[in-house]
Amino acid sequence: MKRNAMICAVSAATFAAAGFASAATVTIATINNPDMIELQKLSKQFEAANPDIQLKWVTLEENVLRQRVTTDIATGSGQFDLMTIGAYETPIWAKKGWLTPLNLPASYDVNDVIKPVRDGLSLNGKLYAVPFYSESSMTYYRKDLFDAKGLKMPDQPTWNDINGFAEKLNDKANGVYGICLRGQAGWGENMALVGTMVNTFGGRWFDQQWKPTIDTPEWKKAVTTYVDILGKYGPPGASANGFNENLVLFGSGKCAMWIDATVAAGMLYNGKESKVADKVAFAQAPIGTSPKGAHWQWMWSLAVPKSSKNQDAAQKFAAWATSKEYIQLVAKDLGWASVPSGTRESTYANPEYQKAAPFAGFVLNAIKTASPTDATVQKVPYIGIQFATIPEFQSIGTVVGQQVAGALTGKSTVDAALKASQASTERAMRQAGYLK
Repeated sequence: MKRNAMICAVSAATFAAAGFASAATVTIATINNPDMIELQKLSKQFEAANPDIQLKWVTLEENVLRQRVTTDIATGSGQFDLMTIGAYETPIWAKKGWLTPLNLPASYDVNDVIKPVRDGLSLNGKLYAVPFYSESSMTYYRKDLFDAKGLKMPDQPTWNDINGFAEKLNDKANGVYGICLRGQAGWGENMALVGTMVNTFGGRWFDQQWKPTIDTPEWKKAVTTYVDILGKYGPPGASANGFNENLVLFGSGKCAMWIDATVAAGMLYNGKESKVADKVAFAQAPIGTSPKGAHWQWMWSLAVPKSSKNQDAAQKFAAWATSKEYIQLVAKDLGWASVPSGTRESTYANPEYQKAAPFAGFVLNAIKTASPTDATVQKVPYIGIQFATIPEFQSIGTVVGQQVAGALTGKSTVDAALKASQASTERAMRQAGYLK
């Protein structure tokens, strides 16, 4: 009996070890923002329900994430099974054959995904990434500070309005800055905002013949406005601040205004995370001389590279992490105001979300009205609002972002930054074969 029991125990242990050894490890490259940190926390529930899948997280700062996943997928090294990418990479990489088209179960309800979001992550009718959250941009402001100064924010502010408010509300002596904006160099950091400013002041990245149009009056007006406002009324060291840093500054009461992603609304209205939850109000993203392209479009999404060795497991987790059920989990853990926004029609139709999120309808409208095919006053050969959907843009936008950051810190002038950006972009476009 003892011998048989021992054999059974050994067999069970061997079986368990074999089962553990055969578990698929899904390595996920993601961004270090609050929504993704919450996903990592709740993903333990997925692992418990799927013991044959183990998750390995590689969490990176935004600029570093973009560099790492681009290198990995371009070389086919297969380091990551699931990548956090956006509306820029998805159609380009899908066209190159680098991404796996997703095969989602009927229960996923693809048609519930907001159509502009779904379209932005598709190519030729096939979905290549699923949105964890999507966003546009908007103006956040401290209604208590505005009231104290007798100021009123218009529903549609102009950049002149923003400049005037920032001047009146700037109180550096008491640690409150007139405005916070992205200053960190990067095509998806400072250039996300500056790109919309260029649009709304009548500019564009390229003309119809793909000639760069950076050293132009429209760009000068946009970049000068940005540098002046942030330089005079922003916090010290603004050139180091991206989304996360400004979220902390505004949420801790250090900024009178902040123009950034709509996804921040849920975080700012969460009293557990934000000191200004009962003081924050919102308006549309500012405009210059035209409303076109004034608010951006972006989706942080999950995609499976063709180089992944665990395709099925990666797709299964991606579907779970972007499902209606996952949104319910976040609501239970953090409250409805903090659920991933901008992805599903059912979220915005939910009375509990509408009650908890006074910004819900506003954000949905911003996402639905951001038009990547009609974002400039003058005609352009590219699709995109704050970026141009061509493979070369990632490096071009990064270089231009560095020049703009240099103007912000005073290392160069706006004129010098634009001339250098024009020259480097012309060189890049000529090398890529766009120009002769």
